[in-house]
Amino acid sequence: MLGDLAARGKAGLARALARIESHGGGAEVADLLDEAAASPRGHVLGLTGPPGVGKSTLTDALIRAYRARGLTVGVIAVDPSSRLSGGALLGDRTRMRRDPGDDGVFVRSMAARERLGGLADLTYPAMVLMRALMDRVIVETVGVGQSETAIADIADTVVCCAQPGSGDAIQYMKAGVMEIPDIVVVTKADMGDVARRTVADLKGALGLTAGRDAMGLQVIAVSAAREQGLEPLVGFIEERASGQAGDIAARRRAQDQRWLERHLAELYGQAGVARLAACGALAPGALGESGVFRRARSLGARLDAALDSAFPPAKK
Repeated sequence: MLGDLAARGKAGLARALARIESHGGGAEVADLLDEAAASPRGHVLGLTGPPGVGKSTLTDALIRAYRARGLTVGVIAVDPSSRLSGGALLGDRTRMRRDPGDDGVFVRSMAARERLGGLADLTYPAMVLMRALMDRVIVETVGVGQSETAIADIADTVVCCAQPGSGDAIQYMKAGVMEIPDIVVVTKADMGDVARRTVADLKGALGLTAGRDAMGLQVIAVSAAREQGLEPLVGFIEERASGQAGDIAARRRAQDQRWLERHLAELYGQAGVARLAACGALAPGALGESGVFRRARSLGARLDAALDSAFPPAKK
């Protein structure tokens, strides 16, 4: 199934994502997603930061850098939502100067809608599918603040962007943001002294928090518009992609479990998830289903049956 999809190229991937969006709970979709989850080809980069920090410009520069290396790139860009249609407002996509005829690049925009945390409901299954088909996947969040850290539940490497002179050094001392990045990028490095001061301030602030420097957290100044600092950034990302396979595999297993619990909580509430946890049904393999998407479908069916039994639909 996944091989047939890969053979159909960008058009096939676009149709598969549309099918996930319209038939997210179907058995065939779950089978496809579990096959994709079992065959992770690419490394997933999560790109987050406040509005206006330059995430889309940096994404565009990373696309060019990876394509120059001969790697295929998938991008999931989470945009603000229209209050009228609920769809994505695509203003940030205008900053991506990609070639629409390049079969090695696929960009999909998604509306955040009511979802908090900088991501959309469909980001996780879309990432799983892209990760199986592309060498690198970039997930760019909608503009976030201090407490929106959901990107850590989807990415292998998290890059948090800070803007020179914005006071972000103080924000990074706050636990919500401080705990998630693997790399901090100071954007717009061509601003000179103010950018250098921000790098120094961030290194100082992060050095005061939970020993993050000892854990290998990098702070890099990048000017995406002038392609300054891109090579060190890509180098650090590639070092993680090639040298931490065991850690990334464990991280992905934890992400699967968090997605499962969050997905079920959105459909059935925290009380339903708590009951499943209490009886051991949330444990991997408890129901004989190995893939996280099949598990979600199976657990949802059981909760539906229990609700139907307790509250039978009214007879027409």
